[in-house]
Amino acid sequence: MRLARTAAPAIALTLLLVPAFTHTAVAAPPRAKAPGDTVTLPVRDALEALPVRAEDTSDYSREAFRHWIDADRDGCNTRAEVLKAEAVVAPQQGARCTLSGGEWYSEYDNLYVEGPRGLDIDHRVPLGEAWESGAFAWSAAEREAYANDLGDDRALIAVTGSSNRAKGKKDPAEWQPPYAGNSCAYNTAWVAVKTRWGQTVDAVEKAALTEQLSHCPNVPVTVTLAR
Repeated sequence: MRLARTAAPAIALTLLLVPAFTHTAVAAPPRAKAPGDTVTLPVRDALEALPVRAEDTSDYSREAFRHWIDADRDGCNTRAEVLKAEAVVAPQQGARCTLSGGEWYSEYDNLYVEGPRGLDIDHRVPLGEAWESGAFAWSAAEREAYANDLGDDRALIAVTGSSNRAKGKKDPAEWQPPYAGNSCAYNTAWVAVKTRWGQTVDAVEKAALTEQLSHCPNVPVTVTLAR
């Protein structure tokens, strides 16, 4: 009995001395962003988030980007869809989505244009620039989606043919809109499109964008990631 009575306190003391182990929850790492996710960042932060790499200038061909398709099979190709969406005075639509009349505002040069014939549809980040900024490694389907991107109204824009030809495939270090009042919108949209498509910037391009955006409001940029 003596053993029984003295053993109980000893066991209790031993239990008190054993450290208590508790389960500590470990937070899961944040999920990597994926196509379809929405991202919002101040434009300067969005620029900083773009990877900086030298451009790949090998073997670019415009034919690598199949463009002006009729994705929704409504009879109107991508060019016509942009023209219809951006008209300040709606054009008339005839057979096979032939457009006539109407009026558009070309923001690059601050001009109003009557009728669609004097307009080009500009890829905000030109196809050649996109190729050099990562699209050389994309699939044909991804390049087609990029060339016909109606999912973000900053990607494709109706402008005068002369301004589009002057821009060519130049980046912001090489070309800025002749209308200075469009500068902030232009450079902000450039960053938005590159963010949407996961493109890179080269060092000179980034420096030019940084300089241009330093004179602009640091507005939030919201994009839905395409890739």
